[in-house]
This record gives sequence, C-alpha cells and structure tokens, in this order.
Amino acid sequence: MLKIEKLNVYYGVIHALKDVSLEVEEGQIVSLIGSNGAGKTTLLRTISGLIKASSGSVLYLGKEILTEKPQSLPMKGLVQVPEGRKIFSGLTVYENLQMGAYLRKDKANISKDINKIYERFPILGSRKNQDAATLSGGEQQMLAISRALMAKPKLLLLDEPSMGLAPILVKEIFSIIKEINAQGTTILLVEQNAFQALKIADKAYVLETGTIVLSGTGAELLSSPEVQKVYLGG
Repeated sequence: MLKIEKLNVYYGVIHALKDVSLEVEEGQIVSLIGSNGAGKTTLLRTISGLIKASSGSVLYLGKEILTEKPQSLPMKGLVQVPEGRKIFSGLTVYENLQMGAYLRKDKANISKDINKIYERFPILGSRKNQDAATLSGGEQQMLAISRALMAKPKLLLLDEPSMGLAPILVKEIFSIIKEINAQGTTILLVEQNAFQALKIADKAYVLETGTIVLSGTGAELLSSPEVQKVYLGG
C-alpha cells in the first residue's frame, strides 16, 4: 500500500532523513519508533506532502505521491493525525468532525458517520456543542482521531497519539488504534511509547538520527536486546 525507497530530506544543511526505506502492506499496523529528533515526524510530514524530499520515492497504492499537493492526498484515502492533536479551537466538537469530512462527496452519509463516532466515543457525543479546545488531552486525541476517520482513510498516519496522556488513557488510545485497524484501516504509527507501539505492530522499524537501523515484526523488536536496552528500559 505504501512503499518508501531511499528517501532523503534536508533542513538547510541538516540531513534529516537518510536513504529511508520502509513498506506498509494493506491491513497492517506498522510502527516506527525512535527518540526525539530521530526524524519520525519529518517522515510523516514528507509522506503527507508538507515537507519536500530532496530525493527518493514514496509510492501510495502504486503511484508516486511526492509530487502531489498535500490537499489532494486525503481524497485518495491518505490521512494524517498530527502530533499535538491540532484541534480547531473556537469550533465545537461537531464542527471539528464536519471539517474532517470537508472533502467528501457523499454528503448524505456524513451525519450517519458522525453518529457512529458518538456511539464509539460517547464523551464526544455528550460534548458535541462544546468548544473543542475545552476538552481534556485524552478527549482531544479521541476527537483528532475521529476527525481523521471522518475522511474515510485507507491509510491512517498517526503521529505520537499517546503524547502527554495519563497511562490509563494511553492504554485506551492503543485499544482504539487496534479497533480501527480491525475494521479495515491500514495504520502507520509513529510513537515514543515503544512498548505499546511494538505490542500492536505487525511490522516495525527503528529510526535513529534519520536512518532506519532495525526492522522486523513487532514481536521480534520487542525481544531485541538492543531495543530493550535503548527504548524499553533494559
């Protein structure tokens, strides 16, 4: 579904991504772990067209998308939930969900899909007329994911969905990610919580200073002494 080959990205003289290659097959959860500054967010933003690559290839559904405009990608089913949630403050929960469906052509089904979101996340339903900025961190993350789901993604890019959340909410967010995947959405997950990210991953990669240094199944990386030492506290 997504194939990245020898991707290079620069910020001025800084070489942020160095010959990065990875693959996401349809139906999988693929996790990308790494420390702060490793280039994880840069990779997602490059896939989404928000950062320009200097060389390499990003194939989505067999077609090169590095030359695509960012706004065209959600219409093709590639949707990103950004780091830090980026909820539209000043808009209600309901209006945020409507924004997620902005590019959809099947307008008649939007209300039905919003009601499905409220069934899945009753807290959002009970606060649908509330300014989204007044929600708690966990509620905002649920809204950010729900807003992305309103775009009907085939491939969902998740950037640090557990950031800043209490441990009990982290478990809930990862449970939601598994549920979304089980219902047919392929997921590329960028996450600092290495244990949770690897636990749910079909395939996983480790990114260090812009370079993929390890790859394997989630289970293989969980049992890797190197990963345990650096990312799982020994």
